[in-house]
Amino acid sequence: MEEIQETQGEEKKVNGNDVFKIKEKIYEMILYGNPQLKDFPKTERYVLAGDIRKTMYGMLEMAVRLEKKYHKKTTLQDLDIEVDVLRNLLRLAKDPNLYPKQKPCLDFHTWEVWIRKVDEIGRMIGGYMDFVNGNQKQK
Repeated sequence: MEEIQETQGEEKKVNGNDVFKIKEKIYEMILYGNPQLKDFPKTERYVLAGDIRKTMYGMLEMAVRLEKKYHKKTTLQDLDIEVDVLRNLLRLAKDPNLYPKQKPCLDFHTWEVWIRKVDEIGRMIGGYMDFVNGNQKQK
């Protein structure tokens, strides 16, 4: 496994190649989100929490595929869709109207931190899409 060193906020592999930052951000989001899923009420632990977990792992898999593929456009679009699905699942998990007589699956602070991570990933994907589409227009 290659070592990663930080230089003034930029991560780089020791051999000089840039780290695929989208994949790293998704990994960090999973590390934050997985422990939060254990606190879901029993009624949603295996359904909503399972869907959130499956979506996050799907995003990680797509990021790995994106890193390895030559033609990235369709995988990038699929990853963008998964980010939007995750946003909506998290929104549902924090909605107090899901179960009116119970507290929401996610408290507001947890949701806020998690959604910021998701939004950051979404912005990175959008920027990467612009880059890929810009390179295709030049050809």
